[in-house]
Amino acid sequence: MGLLYSLLIGGIAGWLAGKLMKGGGFGVLLNIVIGIIGGIVGNWLFETLNISIMDGMIGDIITGAIGASVILFVAGLFKK
Repeated sequence: MGLLYSLLIGGIAGWLAGKLMKGGGFGVLLNIVIGIIGGIVGNWLFETLNISIMDGMIGDIITGAIGASVILFVAGLFKK
């Protein structure tokens, strides 16, 4: 169940980050990958800054989307 939860949250977070940063998603597989990595980055970032986000699924989606947005922003800097 944990793997399914991670895939679902990762997909939603990656899609949300794609909408925020580029105006569209990247496809299901890439959304999931970006969202899962974004969740890791978001958790690290919020721990480092000592920020607490909501618990539960909504908090996980917000954390993943913010982390994925950071990844996409940094990737965009290297793209130019």
